[in-house]
Parts: sequence; structure tokens; C-alpha cells
Amino acid sequence: MNRKKTIAVSLIGTKLDFVGKRVDRWARWRPNISLCSQDDLVIDHLHMLHDNHSERLANNVAVDIESVSPETTVTLHNLNFRDPWDFEEVYAKLYDWCQQQAFDTEHCDYLFHITTGTHVVQICSYLLTESRHFPGRLIQTSPDKYATNKSIGRVHIIDLDLSKYDQLATRFDREHLEGKAFLKGGIATKNANFNHLISQVEKVAIRSNDPILLTGPTGAGKSQLAMRIFQLKKRRSMIKGDLVSVNCATLKGENAMAALFGHTKGAFTGAQKERNGYLLTANQGILFLDEIGELGLEEQAMLLHAIENKTFHPVGSDKTVSSDFQLIAGTNKELAAEIAKGMFREDLFARINLWTYKLPALTERKEDLPANIDYEISLYAQKHGRQVRFNKEARLTFEKFAMSGEAIWSGNFRDLSSAITRLCTLADSSRITLDDVEEEIARLRLCWQNPTALKSINRLGDYLNEQSIAELDQFDAHQLNYVLTVCLRHHNMASAGRELFDKSREKKAQVNDSTRLQKYLAKFGLKWSELHKQRREQ
Repeated sequence: MNRKKTIAVSLIGTKLDFVGKRVDRWARWRPNISLCSQDDLVIDHLHMLHDNHSERLANNVAVDIESVSPETTVTLHNLNFRDPWDFEEVYAKLYDWCQQQAFDTEHCDYLFHITTGTHVVQICSYLLTESRHFPGRLIQTSPDKYATNKSIGRVHIIDLDLSKYDQLATRFDREHLEGKAFLKGGIATKNANFNHLISQVEKVAIRSNDPILLTGPTGAGKSQLAMRIFQLKKRRSMIKGDLVSVNCATLKGENAMAALFGHTKGAFTGAQKERNGYLLTANQGILFLDEIGELGLEEQAMLLHAIENKTFHPVGSDKTVSSDFQLIAGTNKELAAEIAKGMFREDLFARINLWTYKLPALTERKEDLPANIDYEISLYAQKHGRQVRFNKEARLTFEKFAMSGEAIWSGNFRDLSSAITRLCTLADSSRITLDDVEEEIARLRLCWQNPTALKSINRLGDYLNEQSIAELDQFDAHQLNYVLTVCLRHHNMASAGRELFDKSREKKAQVNDSTRLQKYLAKFGLKWSELHKQRREQ
């Protein structure tokens, strides 16, 4: 088999290669001479780059290379750098030179000699080799103070194929795993589809600054993932600015444009001072627009221009403002359907649809519920400085319910977070008991009742005034409505209590259904006798 030819590219070293033409120059180490003097490395062809001022030196070095390595053909290339420390110029000219070459990797091995030139030249040589614009390896020469012949020195070849280096590959794999774990909040998720999604998000987060679109139902974790993407990029020193989070559902009317893009003083009634706006505040950082489907069409048009050009005009100003931000958008709407209805711009969707990830609902990730329960408990401990634990029976009961078809988790992780918060808050002696769990399950069942069915039996208006109803939390309103519906089906409190407390009453040594119901109604200023009196009068 014929040996592949070895082709090297090097720059003339205006200082290191220059030692004059005296005989004693052979006692000095010179990088390009050293490159062609190695016993175990034959350079068949050396492309030596030089500028106008170094042409004579390059010719002298070429003559000396011919004397030490007759098998080496030297070709000189005139390549002028106006400023060899200007990264843009150096990279562009080396890139152009590489593009002009006809590389034959099947028959030749290529080496880029990085000992000579400025540090900028060396960095650009590395980048072109790593990106395969120069399809070879790097080589470096250095003096050998222990050698008898000082001019030969040593060489070291650097292969940028990192897959060949187990230690480096292991390190990068570990960093990748750490990035994935960070994006998941440290939760040991088991759902294969979700884990694959997070793995790809991690790659995109550290390799791209293009827009990311996060879709999925309310409470699926879009805001949390956007926050972790920001934190991951911040940890890797990829961004300098802040995370600016905006709920677009709150941007309505004439103030929406000013809030996003800023405004000048006096731009409209009430604009008493200049305002930067969210886009400018997010400069050098990340702008998270949650519920982007709620933006008006005019705001969408200006946003598209700002994404593509990194410039926009504040309201009331004819001056262009620049902001270099990365956009992360979130929505629970089907934007394609919104486009069909004329509510969302197709061109904006095309621009933000490069990296789109649909976060699954909690019911699609039921195998991840135990890990997320642990996460919510630890989160509660961090916030409140109080460590709470389930007892064994309570944990098994809650997990069984949470993973059953009965648990619809309509609010997704928000429902789960609220449930764990309530359990931890109400737990006595920092232990969540079976009674606590059964009470919480009853709450969840009530909250998840069909809203249409609830509306059809709405009794609140019969017993409370409008102001009292308006002051009720949604949970209390639904629960009280259900209790009133049950009460009106029974002729006495004991009977109604038996239906309402059908599970917990069995675990009590002394049954007190009537008292429990009486106390519950009293919280809302209601009495059993008044309920049935009003029903008889209706």
C-alpha cells in the first residue's frame, strides 16, 4: 500500500525563523526548519505563508529546508495581514486561503503548523481545523534542550477528533448529563419522551441563540423550563443580560406596544417619563414571552422585525433602538389554528418555529409523579424551613390516586404543587397522614368536577349575596356549591353528613357528621335550618 503524502501548512516566523545566513544558524532552533528535520516525520510538501515584508526570509528558509529535507517541496504563498492581531481579518484571509485549496484527503494527510504567527493566527488555525475547513490535524514544534542537535527540536501532533480521547469524551458526556439534570430541576424523570426532549433542549440551549418555542397545556412547566435555560446559559457565560419574563395575556390595549418596545416622554396620555420597555431590558439576555398567542397583530409585526433585525422604534420615537436578545416564547394555544383564524401572523410563526418543543401534560408522564412529589416536598422545605414527610400508608395512597385514571390533573404541575403545599401545611408533627391524604383527594376530586355540571346545579346565588360570592376563592366556591347541592337532597344534617364524609367517618371512634357539617356551613354564615326554609319558600 502506498504511503499517504504528508502536506503541511505553516506561516513564516518573522522572529523565530530569522537568524541570518551565517553558518552558525544551524546551531539555532528554527520552527519551520525543525518541522522538516524530524527523523520519524517526512513532510512531502510544505505550504509556507508569508507577507510582502518577509518574502526574502521565506526564500532563505525554503533553501535551508531543501538542504535538510530534499524530499520536501516548498511552495511560498503571499498572504498579507494588515493587522495580524485583528481576529476578523486573520480568520477571513485564512478561511479564503483554505477555500482555494484542492484538498485530497484520500491520498494525503494534512498538518497545520501552529508554532509561528500571532496568538490570533494560532486561534484561527485551530478554529479552521476544528470546523474541518482545513481537513487535518494541528502540529506544534518546540526546542529540545537535551538534544545534541539543537536545530531539530521536537514535534507534537494534536488531533482535534475528541472522540479519540476517552477522558475528554467522558468529561463532555458528564457536562451534557449535568446540563440535562439542571434543566429538569434535578428531578430523576423516567418518561422516555420527556427525557429525549430535555436532551435536545440542552443541546440547543448551549449551541444556539435562535428563538425557542415552548408549547403545551397550562401548568406543564414552560415558565420553569425557560428559567432553567436562562440559568444554564448564564452558568456557561453565554449571556450577560437578564431574563425578562412577560405574560402577554396582560398586555392589552394601547399600552401593550409601549410595554414591549418602550416609549418616549409624552408619547401618549399618561407617559410622564421615558420607558425602556421589555425588549431593551432583555438586551444581552433572554426575553420570555409567555402566552405569545395573546399578542395583538400589530405587536406581532413589530416583534418579528425586532427578532430579525435586533432593532425597533419605541412608541413616539423616530430613533432606532438596538437590543440583542434571545427569544423564548410560550403558548398553550395551537398557533397554526390561530393563523387560520387570522389571530396570529404566519411570518412570525415561521420565525419562532425553528426549535419547537411541546411539553407533555402531567397525565402523560405519570411514571414521573413519585419523583415530582419528592421535588415538591423538598421545595416546600426550602421555602418554609420545615421538613415534612409522608407516612408509608399515606404515601402509597396518594401515589395510587395520583397515578390513577381518576386523577385528571387539569392544572398539571400547578395542581400537584398546590396539593403538596396543602398537605405539608396541614400536616401535624411534620408527618402527612392517611387522613390528610384522603381530605386532599376529596378536594382534588371536587376541583376537577365538570364545570358544566357544576354550573347546572349552582346554588350559591340562592344563599349568598353577590359581594360574598365575589370574595370567594374558586376552590371554596366550587366546594360550597357541592356541599349545598348535597344538603338539599337530604332532610337532616346527619344524613347529609354521612354522604359528605363517607370515608373519613369510618376511621373515627366517635361519629360527628352533623357537627362537622354545621361548622363548615357556619364558615360562610349559613345554617341548616335556613337552607331548608328557603327551599320551602322557593
